[in-house]
Amino acid sequence: MARRLRFNGTGSGEGSCPSVHEDLDTGEVIVHGPRLTDPAALAQLQHIDDDEIPIVMPRNTLIDFGPKERDTTPRIFTPEQFAKLFENFQHSAWHLETRGRYAVDEATDTYAQFARGETPAWDLETPWSRGIREKTTGGAYVGRVRVVDDPPTQGQLYLLAHGEKNAALGEDVRNMWRTDAQRHNLPDEDFWIFDSHIVAVCLFDEDDNLTDAELITQPAAVNQYNRLRDVARHYAVPYQEFAAGMAAKEA
Repeated sequence: MARRLRFNGTGSGEGSCPSVHEDLDTGEVIVHGPRLTDPAALAQLQHIDDDEIPIVMPRNTLIDFGPKERDTTPRIFTPEQFAKLFENFQHSAWHLETRGRYAVDEATDTYAQFARGETPAWDLETPWSRGIREKTTGGAYVGRVRVVDDPPTQGQLYLLAHGEKNAALGEDVRNMWRTDAQRHNLPDEDFWIFDSHIVAVCLFDEDDNLTDAELITQPAAVNQYNRLRDVARHYAVPYQEFAAGMAAKEA
């Protein structure tokens, strides 16, 4: 079906490029202007695919003719789109884990080993493992804070053991009790923050399967998530210290 486009305006006095159009059905914005060709500038662009063409657009043209109302409809990513965020982040990825159970964990051989009382044989060469290790060895920060119930669920105990693998990949892994998380006003949301400007809130079904993720990029909202990250990191403790404290408590 052909798009229904509205011409919003142009920054040129002659009515030519650069210009802004808006799709009347989807709300998407279409811009056109001079193509960016400087190799040094192209090398600095992030998240650009082979089929995308960078253009140069005067700031005032976007301000004058871009949509004035923000689309408040939640943007939902599929698990496949969500996975791309881990490939594309540049300097940091951080996760607040608040759930008592993740169904994806229970489908692994290592979970079965853990449930039998065995020491899990962590595989550091899975595609995920290689991808995270490449990021951390390249200087990026990857971290997580895991919230733990008292008493911990089986899934939380598994993830506490899993911290060994996370740490081996270069991650900063910390834990905190749920009562502490509640005292410091941390939410029950399970979310990732990428490069401090993209938030992905994980959505689960009633069987604890990850179904998709809500993408949040509005600066004020992202800043609130960044504040929550800072609070969680401050009050959580390294997973080894947390595990030692649990062992002492049970002794």
